[in-house]
Amino acid sequence: MTDMPAETDVAIIGAGPAGLFAAFQCAMLRLRCVLIDVLPEIGGQCAALYPEKPIYDIPACPAVEGAQLIARLDEQIAPFAAPRLLGHKVESLSGQRGQFVLGTDKGASLAAKAVIIAAGAGAFGPNRPPLDGLEAFETSGAVQYYVRRKAEFENRHIVIAGGGDSALDWALALKDKAARVYLVHRRDRFRGAPESLRQLDEAVAAGLIEKVVPYQLHALRGQDGKLEGVDVIDLNGQIRTLEADVLLPFFGLATDLGPVARWGMDTARATIPVTPSTCETSLPGVFAIGDVATYPGKLKLILQGFSEAAMAAHALYPIVHPDQALHFEYSTTKGVPAG
Repeated sequence: MTDMPAETDVAIIGAGPAGLFAAFQCAMLRLRCVLIDVLPEIGGQCAALYPEKPIYDIPACPAVEGAQLIARLDEQIAPFAAPRLLGHKVESLSGQRGQFVLGTDKGASLAAKAVIIAAGAGAFGPNRPPLDGLEAFETSGAVQYYVRRKAEFENRHIVIAGGGDSALDWALALKDKAARVYLVHRRDRFRGAPESLRQLDEAVAAGLIEKVVPYQLHALRGQDGKLEGVDVIDLNGQIRTLEADVLLPFFGLATDLGPVARWGMDTARATIPVTPSTCETSLPGVFAIGDVATYPGKLKLILQGFSEAAMAAHALYPIVHPDQALHFEYSTTKGVPAG
């Protein structure tokens, strides 16, 4: 880490994929930036929640794990040595376009001409199933909401609950490691990419995954945090017990914008509406990109966050350099500027 400056051109709040690529885009335009994140390491949700989960929709990467993607993005910005303020939550934002001051929960202060909010889901935590005795199983690791190391699930009986992308992706990713994978959902219809649904059907036919539908979680069996089984119940009240060492409930994240919601910009359901062509919020000089940003037609994909990072960097250039015209050049033409 380089020494932390007292002022910069652009403060980037969030060091996940979108924030890291925003740092690269700013650097390519010779804009100074500082990356700020509440986590002690870069990577956002990719690093904290699914470092070993394969991601399939990154251009030129047929499959890349979350941690690998972050490592490559970090390598991309390494020549610029962008300062990082990690383990800091931005609590306050004052000032105006071209003259902002950010304050963190640890007393750090940073002046910036423009701000990019790349806070992902904001402050996030799992939606927990309403099961008796859940906390003891969470403490022991028998109930987990994030998969950090796939090796931990070798030859184990796993119950995965949920009907969205996370449940599907992890069922497919763990099917060749686990002794048994049960996929529990309240109906025999899953929300996922067509290719994921095709792979699920193939895995079910091969006996690598068992769909348990239409069922919902009902109770946990075991003592002293050691899970022995998961009871599921159907619409008629019939209960079935699944042998289980681990339960992975994927019911989404409960998100909260936290202090960002008090900074005077428009918000909507833990997201920030932006102008699609610039990613600027209703607060002039403040931009939002990635999952936290919303507009008509928005796709919550990492690649969309990359595009928004480029748009925001170009849109804020006149704030930093009001007297200079930006003559856009392709990276193949100008290369990577010296850091």
